[in-house]
Amino acid sequence: MKKHLEEKIWESLSSVLPITAIVLLLSISITPISSGTLVLFLFGALLLVLGMGMFTLGADLAMTPMGEGMGIELSKAKKSRYPIMIGLVFGIIITLAEPDLQVLAEQVPAIPNLVLILAVAAGIGVFMMIAIIRIIFKIPLNRMLIVFYTAIFLLICFAPASFIPVSFDSGGVTTGPITVPFIMALGVGLAALRSDKTSQEDSFGLVSLCSIGPILAVLMLGIFYKPETAVYEMTAVADITTTRLAAREFVRAFPAYLKEVAIAVLPIALMFVIFQAVTKRYKRRHVIRIISGLVYTYVGLVLFLTGVNVGFMPTGQFIGATIGASSVGIAMLRILTGISIMWFLVPGYLISLLLSFFVPKMYTGIAFDSGGVASGPMTATFLLPFAMGACNAVGGDILTDAFGIVAMVAMTPLITIQVLGLTSELKKHAIRRYYQNQLEQEEDVVLYFDSE
Repeated sequence: MKKHLEEKIWESLSSVLPITAIVLLLSISITPISSGTLVLFLFGALLLVLGMGMFTLGADLAMTPMGEGMGIELSKAKKSRYPIMIGLVFGIIITLAEPDLQVLAEQVPAIPNLVLILAVAAGIGVFMMIAIIRIIFKIPLNRMLIVFYTAIFLLICFAPASFIPVSFDSGGVTTGPITVPFIMALGVGLAALRSDKTSQEDSFGLVSLCSIGPILAVLMLGIFYKPETAVYEMTAVADITTTRLAAREFVRAFPAYLKEVAIAVLPIALMFVIFQAVTKRYKRRHVIRIISGLVYTYVGLVLFLTGVNVGFMPTGQFIGATIGASSVGIAMLRILTGISIMWFLVPGYLISLLLSFFVPKMYTGIAFDSGGVASGPMTATFLLPFAMGACNAVGGDILTDAFGIVAMVAMTPLITIQVLGLTSELKKHAIRRYYQNQLEQEEDVVLYFDSE
């Protein structure tokens, strides 16, 4: 266990270290920050590394075996409505514990945090049902993607323009380090008992479909909550003069996150207890392993959220605001120009959906799943606050100009992975044609000598 924890911490360090290095470089060059703010950021980065390491280990120990085991048990059900309805419940419960969603909710001024989280969780749950239906009835993934993305872009016509980027960002952050292991393992479990040739292909695609639910849910919220009237307030960086005061800021924040994370994780634990009591699937050592995984998940989430909200995210906003105010060659074109995100999303998704007809189905499933997981914790915890700070400094609209970074990151793998699949298929086709031509030439030579 210790070795695995060390590996996870090193993985999280490799994610956080580049951002930390960039902040340190900026702090001594174009965006000087106070020593107190820097200490808060470094403390937050440390908690972020520890928290990410612990809750990703917890996900491996608990979420993955729970998802796969539940998928296998659900696939044994004689009536399909049981796994479909259970998928709804599981999807909602797992999403409530997703840290990236909680980070995003803190930054959306238009809707109360709890309302946004519950709506997104409901969206995940509904589309978890739809994903299970696809596996049971062997519906092609690309057809479902076309139908639902068409519905999204139709709904956009009625939703406020200021809320469109938030909806796509919600789809990206909800498929994070807690939900993805569970959802993917559930798909593997559901497809495991099928022996047909498409079972492996159908095990992919759950994440991509589950990413659609939050987009639709948040678009609906945008219609009813009128986000254009919301006023965004920058997160204030605490005035810190000593390391003791910095440590005190984190200590003060811990009780709130201990309670918040407990509310999110306890339903998952209860879900596991009920599942184990009904199915008796796991042996004693597996139960102990899953319980320890849930403990790691809980502690890791507390550390993660405390580090993000107290030290990491406010510093990102401050640096973004400083750079935006000084107009130093900032690369975020959309924030400075106010170009609508639709000019990027519509062509991107159109290309992605068209490519799905020319590449193997597995590539499409992996590509759209990767789009959901590519926007990891660093995007929501630093890049988004950075963009919001820059947008606020140049007088832009936070909802239309800053939000959307997560969506852009999530969209890239949809194209790149499918292009990789298309390239692979073209190479295979070229190799087959080469050998076919060689064989035809050899046959022509044989026929020539036979005729002589």
